[in-house]
Amino acid sequence: MKFSRPEARTWRCPPAPAGVRDFHAGLPGYAPTPLTELPALAAELGIGRLFVKDESSRLGLPAFKALGASWAVHRVLEGRKGQVTLTTATDGNHGRAVARMARLHGRRAHVFVPRTVPAPAIEAIRAENAEVTVVDGTYDDAVAAAARADGVLVQDMGWPGYEEVPAWIVEGYGTLCHEIDEQLDAEPDLVVVPVGVGSFAQAVITHYRARGTGTGLLAVEPDSAACVLESLEADELTTIPTGDTMMAGLNCGTPSATAWPYLRNGLDAAVAISEADCATAMRDLHALNVHSGPCGAASLAGLRAMRDDYDHLDTVVLISTEGRP
Repeated sequence: MKFSRPEARTWRCPPAPAGVRDFHAGLPGYAPTPLTELPALAAELGIGRLFVKDESSRLGLPAFKALGASWAVHRVLEGRKGQVTLTTATDGNHGRAVARMARLHGRRAHVFVPRTVPAPAIEAIRAENAEVTVVDGTYDDAVAAAARADGVLVQDMGWPGYEEVPAWIVEGYGTLCHEIDEQLDAEPDLVVVPVGVGSFAQAVITHYRARGTGTGLLAVEPDSAACVLESLEADELTTIPTGDTMMAGLNCGTPSATAWPYLRNGLDAAVAISEADCATAMRDLHALNVHSGPCGAASLAGLRAMRDDYDHLDTVVLISTEGRP
């Protein structure tokens, strides 16, 4: 499944607030993650230069999610005294990041996960001293359970009436894009983004569309959970049933309502990929010493699926959002 809307490259939006990068730079253990050039894959795909932004180690965690969670938890706890429980739902990395930040701030965390989340991911969240509740249902069911629980919800998905915290999470993700600017000596022709509910994609869209660079933005989803692609084709926010996928962090059935206007107007392409194509991409990246997990490798699989849809590309950035499990 593919979607294309080239005119989205001309869409504009306001820039993200300043100051978040300085906040991250002040955190213990902060360092920009690598932007690694992969000439062999560039030659395979007929691209001038191909880079991968490797998020396999970010603030001591194996995924980019720590950027959004750290900023959002900081904002949530500003001015709050006494004990508070942070609640959230997750397919894995976001919940672990919220639990880590809660622990570092001396607060409790209660994380809700759908039944499809692998046991090692659950144990990693519990290792952060978080309470974990397994919900007999989908990711959307876990979000609903977290929203009902006692505590302060720190969710990377927005809906009418719940918009401020997801916006803070998106702002946090923007640091990754600023790092790419500093690491790359040219504007990319194309940035490839794995997509779950679309909040990270919202950050990437905001970064490039606010500047008017004309950079192409390609969203990649599992073919068993392509809620953004289905929404783009329907031209309205759409909920779909989801199945099992190795790309657990992308296994989402409903796009974030707060991200949807950005996805609808700012994405110029989207593609859904198979499990087999994701596994091949992950193996090929590992062979080049980029230890992506399935969600991170999805970007390469998506680029391969769309290679015939693009004319010559001088510079492409794949965002590998997570490391190997």
